[in-house]
Amino acid sequence: MPEALPTEQYKESPFSRIFRKKPVIQEIVREPTSGGIVFRPTRDRKDIEILLIQDSKNRWTIPKGHIEPGETAKQTAVREIGEESGLHHISVLTWLGKINFKYRRLDKLVLMTTQVYLVRALDTTETPTKEKWMNGIKWFKFADALDAIEYEDIEKLMLIAKKKIRQGEI
Repeated sequence: MPEALPTEQYKESPFSRIFRKKPVIQEIVREPTSGGIVFRPTRDRKDIEILLIQDSKNRWTIPKGHIEPGETAKQTAVREIGEESGLHHISVLTWLGKINFKYRRLDKLVLMTTQVYLVRALDTTETPTKEKWMNGIKWFKFADALDAIEYEDIEKLMLIAKKKIRQGEI
């Protein structure tokens, strides 16, 4: 009978990692969040720029966060934009839509709903500042923001926002 390998010499194969069972879902958690597509006109006023943040996994997205008890989605958007970007001279113009997605957090299924608003930066000289957990924060020309954004649903809302701005609906 062959001798067993000491545990420190045993290495899990990539194949066994793929087929390892995940913990069974024990709970479904709903997480309401809110944020904004923040824009400002370019210097020549021929286009707009969109503010994006880069999360700790290098994904570009919009500033957003959890709705606190007693807070409206609109209030959360204003608070989160201020906290995550340092921009405080802003105006919420209109609600753009709601994004739903789900992900797994260990033995929980998280159902996240994000309310998204169109937000104008009122002071075009105000410099955004990132929070410590972020890898970046930056104004992008609109087309570049569409290329950079990680999430397709936010990209669709950005296109709706651009249309509203062009048509002067806001």
